[in-house]
Amino acid sequence: MERYNIKFVEKKWQDIWSSKKTDAAILDKNKKKFYCLEMFPYPSGKIHMGHVRNYTIGDVLARYKKLNGFNVLHPMGWDSFGLPAENAARENNLHPKDWTKKNIETMKKQLKLLGLSLDWDREISTCDPEYYKHQQEFFLELFKKDLVYKKDTYVNWDPAEQTVLANEQVIDGKGWRSGIAVERKKLSQWFFNIKKFSQNLLDELENLKNWPDKVKLMQKNWIGKSYGCEINFKINKKNKFDKIKVFTTRPDTIFGASFLALSLDHPVAKIFEKNSNFVSFKSECSKMGTTEEALANAEKIGFNTGLFALHPFDKKIKLPIYIANFVLMDYGTGAIFGCPAHDQRDLDFANKYKLNVLPVVKPKNVDASKFIIKNEAYTEDGILFNSGFLNNLTVNHAIETIIKVITKKKLGKKKITFRLKDWGVSRQRYWGCPIPIVYNKKGDAIPVKKKDLPVLLPDNVDLKVTANPLEKHPTWKFTKLSTGEKVIRETDTLDTFVDSSWYFLRFCSSKYKEYGYKLTDIKYWMPVDQYIGGVEHAILHLLYSRFFMRALAYNNKKFNYIEPFKSLFTQGMVCHETYKNEENQWLYPDEVEKNSDGNLITKKDKKRVVVGASEAMSKSRKNIVDPEEMINIYGADSIRWFMLSDSPPERDVQWSLEGVSAAFKFIQKLWKLNNEILNKKDSISKTNDTELQKAVNKTVYNVTKNLENFQYNVVIANIHEIYNLIYQHVINNNTSNRTLKKRILIEACFLFLRCF
Repeated sequence: MERYNIKFVEKKWQDIWSSKKTDAAILDKNKKKFYCLEMFPYPSGKIHMGHVRNYTIGDVLARYKKLNGFNVLHPMGWDSFGLPAENAARENNLHPKDWTKKNIETMKKQLKLLGLSLDWDREISTCDPEYYKHQQEFFLELFKKDLVYKKDTYVNWDPAEQTVLANEQVIDGKGWRSGIAVERKKLSQWFFNIKKFSQNLLDELENLKNWPDKVKLMQKNWIGKSYGCEINFKINKKNKFDKIKVFTTRPDTIFGASFLALSLDHPVAKIFEKNSNFVSFKSECSKMGTTEEALANAEKIGFNTGLFALHPFDKKIKLPIYIANFVLMDYGTGAIFGCPAHDQRDLDFANKYKLNVLPVVKPKNVDASKFIIKNEAYTEDGILFNSGFLNNLTVNHAIETIIKVITKKKLGKKKITFRLKDWGVSRQRYWGCPIPIVYNKKGDAIPVKKKDLPVLLPDNVDLKVTANPLEKHPTWKFTKLSTGEKVIRETDTLDTFVDSSWYFLRFCSSKYKEYGYKLTDIKYWMPVDQYIGGVEHAILHLLYSRFFMRALAYNNKKFNYIEPFKSLFTQGMVCHETYKNEENQWLYPDEVEKNSDGNLITKKDKKRVVVGASEAMSKSRKNIVDPEEMINIYGADSIRWFMLSDSPPERDVQWSLEGVSAAFKFIQKLWKLNNEILNKKDSISKTNDTELQKAVNKTVYNVTKNLENFQYNVVIANIHEIYNLIYQHVINNNTSNRTLKKRILIEACFLFLRCF
């Protein structure tokens, strides 16, 4: 075959790999294992170029490790529960199960066209009852360990998706999927006690040596360990609350305090539940979310309780007590003292309600009499003044001093707190894992027995009803205990991030029916040696997965793993220019062409096209390219080659049709060169044999080193270099055919065929 026939060659070898199950992993204790895993996809319809890049990166590594004698586990599955399926089914009058199954079939076919070295025998789908029955069992185990609980709380309510969102799922005050501003709503919700492991989650970040620093920093900041103290403020009026506990990280600013602010959920707030002005205030607050980010960006508003707190160091000073929208109950004590001069949030609030602003920290070498705070708080380091016994101390020294004094006078105590909140997992929707809990007439939560798992979703469901379809189902939620007692099922389903928090364990024992994993399997395969996925999951998925491992290990001597992923690699996005027509409507790249002047126009009506910035490929902006179409034209190897050659894997790659075409041409050149070498007749040894052999050995060394360091673009550059050298030796006939045909040379020349 003189010319590389992509359709013939790729299909031939993909069929052979499939029939021989060359990528099926078998537990072999005589071999060193390597568990390679990419974040599994959501079956949205078709794969996109982001999938191609992500899975190609993992595929290169898996093949490389296998060639080095490792027993490689490289599985694939589907994150198949979730609201998008429910919404799509609602819009298209389909069942979510049918929509999901169809999409899985399509995407699986496309992934197979890429020739990935995936173990399809271990394929899982999170919406499969065989998967989620084990998840329900895990839930019950965590419930027994007191790591799962239910409480009434204010939540982030997405009005578009009609469901609750965890704090981590709210971005800039908006739902992470819908992009709609979240609201504050009180509901009874199930929580995972992730806060219990705050310190351990933080400490173990230091041991994740092969994780990107940026990911570890993001998690560290989200866990948010704060050092400070708890101060008791006495209230001037007698009621059932004689004092209010306040947590602060800046006790040094106590002499600049001008008010106290309490959360809407603070026990003191209950005193005013029948106050009409307070009811109106709560209603206004309900239009805002509950996250720190949402509240930070919202206008600072408060309700004056009419109560006063006595300053702990000067009883003559009375601090007005407000209930404020920017204070969170689940951080610290749900109460703060406001020092407007040194906190912008407090300053905005004080200016709004005309409260006192007294600076107590000034920059060094600044005259205290001339240091005034107006509209911008001073939050930098400095020297204390206007602060009694703290005057002339640095901020750090003042903090240490005031904590000692507060402790000695029994006005409070030193305390550590965390920003991390417990994970709310209740979702008010149909297409998710049912929570295995029922309620008796008293409202007591009763765990479903293991023998009755899985709690299956009903097939006959009306998705057009408002609110939760399971709550509105006429029969499903009504059932009986073995005693005959009538009970009601929990109608909330689990957050889909629960599904992905343990799937890597299931891949180790995907066919095991007795439990979610087989202990002997995970002892061999876990942890995942290399995990690959987007940095956008640094908080949500990665933090939840780390928690879930700890939850399973808690009070479980047989399960001693706490970190699921030994190494983490975060790949860049695949980007493409964006296009709009004159009506400001997005256009697909295949709807655009160049005219004779080199300007972009629409293919249909030859009108001007507005070229926008290059952005990550997105269905909403239509700047996507169909991988299957590209594979049919250029072949899978060309697409994979381009994806890895254009830029380092951790950086964004700019999609280029010219780049894909160049990759295809290079593969043709390699194919042609190989044929020329194989068809050459034997000749006598030439003086340049040693030179070429050294160059090949050097290439093998460099490729190996760069593969180990994820420098795939450099690997491709290495192969280009050795190709050029071999080509010169062939055309100049200055190397013996015997040397050219040596296995080491052939393997070096075609390393990409084995790895890429």
